[in-house]
Amino acid sequence: MQDNFSLINETKGKLPRLPFVLLKEEILGKKYSLSIAFVSKNKSQEINKKYRNKNNPTNILSFLLSKEKGEIIMCPDLIKKEAKNFERTFNQFLGFLVIHGMLHLKGHEHSSTMELLEEKYDKKYFSWNRCRIVDDTSHSRRISKRRKKS
Repeated sequence: MQDNFSLINETKGKLPRLPFVLLKEEILGKKYSLSIAFVSKNKSQEINKKYRNKNNPTNILSFLLSKEKGEIIMCPDLIKKEAKNFERTFNQFLGFLVIHGMLHLKGHEHSSTMELLEEKYDKKYFSWNRCRIVDDTSHSRRISKRRKKS
């Protein structure tokens, strides 16, 4: 691991092996300091309530701490459950959400530009070349979903 990247596991589960550092360097830059923390549903809900005034757990939260420093909080239990809804494996959906969170840290808001960037990085790192955007009403956002094979 690098000095400007840390992975924190507050759950009992095993951390996935994904190209976190490569994604960070490409999206946020080599000098950007990022920590990604994996937390329980209860901790996710606690953080979501404290900082967003929403009393439910969420799959990802991104916190910009300064221009060159940020933190992403992820709930693997929720991500595992939601991955099935988007016809993705846990690692594929987790990777997509990491991209999503990093783009927020970079300053992007939900938009067609953000969706294009998500698709670009998702395709490059996770080989999802047949995606469409759908509304994820449970979290008030849009997200890529693989098309069913015909």
